Amino acid sequence: MQNFEYIAPTETITAAQALSPHDGVTAVLAGGTDLLSLMKERIETPTRVVSLRNIRALRGVHGTGGALRIGAMASVEGVLGSSGASSYKSLLQAGRGITAPQVRAMGTVVGDLLQRPRCWYYRNGYGLLAMHEGKSLVPNGENRYHAILGNKGPAYFVNASSFAPALISLGASVTVAGPEGEREMPLADLFRIPASESERENTLMPNEIVTEIMVPSASGWRTATYEVRQRQLLDWPLVTASVAVRLRGGKIADARVVMGHVAPIPWRSSEAETALKGQALGESAGEAAGKAAVAAATPLSQNQAKVQLASVAVKRAVAMVA
Repeated sequence: MQNFEYIAPTETITAAQALSPHDGVTAVLAGGTDLLSLMKERIETPTRVVSLRNIRALRGVHGTGGALRIGAMASVEGVLGSSGASSYKSLLQAGRGITAPQVRAMGTVVGDLLQRPRCWYYRNGYGLLAMHEGKSLVPNGENRYHAILGNKGPAYFVNASSFAPALISLGASVTVAGPEGEREMPLADLFRIPASESERENTLMPNEIVTEIMVPSASGWRTATYEVRQRQLLDWPLVTASVAVRLRGGKIADARVVMGHVAPIPWRSSEAETALKGQALGESAGEAAGKAAVAAATPLSQNQAKVQLASVAVKRAVAMVA
């Protein structure tokens, strides 16, 4: 591991200032379940690491006026054990899919959102876009687990977050702090598809920190998360679907469908949502939503199977809601 300067401030503003431009690369350390392994492999080589562990304001999971606040240092286990999260079924189902005790205990929910891609090209030092001699290695390479949606640009990796689809379907927002102060934005806006190797897969500035996630009340919503996994232990899903619906007069009046592990960002499917609206909540609605969710999919040479898996995940998430 490359030598680095370690800073552990007690205030958020101090942490943001420590991340501000200096003679090198900075990184934020929360639980460390992803960053430390990347540093050991020298995929990430920060010269300054800013730890958030001593900032008390970033801890805890709290129910606030019918909503839920998840601090930046709240662990996966902290969310699963929180009484305030008990009404957010899709969120708890997503968290329970993380079965490794070490990750549950040390990994944070915000860290899960901001973990780097699990793409084996990136993890083996080929860069975020896996470029070689001006071309991506992915389309004609080993791409079984790569994107089937949002992959018409140079990015083919998939967003690896377990919590993002559920949180986006619940209408969550995040608070971001920097030296200039705080700003709030929809959680979905935290992610982007990079167009070049110089861009990252999130919209944070180098000196900004996500301080909390705010999830509005789930009252009136029926929610569920369904995952397709190759293995149940110490693995990431092949595809995920989180669904939230609201009924009126026995019909679906509003719907949110967000898929994970199918695109470089958590993928909200307006097509699936349209297919659900106005329908009775049942098997036929789930079938239609599943087909609509992958209608625009463009699979690569080895991941055609993910199209069917994603369709089934949406269908079964709707069935769980019903």
